[in-house]
Amino acid sequence: MRGEEAKQSGMFSYVTMEQRIASDHPVRRIRTMVDAALKRMDGELSQLYAATGRPSIAPERLLRAQLLMVLYSIRSERQLMEQLNYNLLFRWFVGMEIDDPVWDVTVFTKNRERLIAGEASQKLLLAVLEEASQHKLLSEEHFTVDGTLIQAWANRRSFHEKADPPDRGTGAGGKKLLRDTHESSTDPEARLYRKSSSGASVPSYLGHVITENRNGLVVAAMATQAGTTEERAAALKMLKRIKRKKRITLGADKGYQYEKFIKALRRRKVRPHVAEYEPNPKWPNWLNSKERSEPGYAISQRKRKLVEKVFGWMKLDRSMRQTKLRGLRKVDWMVQLMAAAHNLLRLVKLIPPIPAQS
Repeated sequence: MRGEEAKQSGMFSYVTMEQRIASDHPVRRIRTMVDAALKRMDGELSQLYAATGRPSIAPERLLRAQLLMVLYSIRSERQLMEQLNYNLLFRWFVGMEIDDPVWDVTVFTKNRERLIAGEASQKLLLAVLEEASQHKLLSEEHFTVDGTLIQAWANRRSFHEKADPPDRGTGAGGKKLLRDTHESSTDPEARLYRKSSSGASVPSYLGHVITENRNGLVVAAMATQAGTTEERAAALKMLKRIKRKKRITLGADKGYQYEKFIKALRRRKVRPHVAEYEPNPKWPNWLNSKERSEPGYAISQRKRKLVEKVFGWMKLDRSMRQTKLRGLRKVDWMVQLMAAAHNLLRLVKLIPPIPAQS
């Protein structure tokens, strides 16, 4: 018998948000891990807000919403608000009820600065790593570092000569470089840079990550201004964030094969497993025979592909290819948030689900 098309809408719903989300949906496990990470951050998040005044939107909801943008490749906060208006899965993940009004788009503009000042994305990354550590998924000895170009939200034509350039440049011997004399009117902290000699110079930042070699989880991430020495400087900074009890190894590509960098790793009790050039007087190698002959050196070189997978995921259809945020602090926030999201997706695959009780 053919059913009739109902015209009258129901006034009440007797199906809860929890019932509407499939029990085996992968987002359920991500939400569980995010909630555990945010619980670890509770005290630090409380310090970002005054004890009195009008209550604001809970930072936990804001961070879950930002993670949704990364996980589902949502292009903008405006599109996210549109999705939250009718997507029950998104509402459930953020922590909103069916009848809760969506936020104004400017909520993110006003609250992002507070979360950036409190290093919320970096602390979220560390809290997610704590979950991985509890399941013994992290290597404590072997790591890999690499960097990638992030195109800035600016155009080459926006670069103009500075009204007050410095007397001394940042080049060798105080030579004035383009970054010393020109800046973008759209994003002054972006720099014209090209990753390879065959590529075009574009306004850019650099994103950096260190992954552990067991499962390819990101243990440290950051963004810097674009520059030929920034990758090596960022690697040394990120090494300070890694908790370690013994000597570690650090794998890297040939771009890190510099004498000062190798010596800096040795001073920090890090065994350099940096890829080497073919014998060439123009590009000397700085590893000693002991480091070169270690069995772990060959393993580190094979494991280097894990860090490339991280960049591939971040740049496939997400904002790592070209950021829509302006300024180094905001780009750094984005890189660390994407690193946390990447780890969450990896943990869903690495941690076996708890079987449902009958």
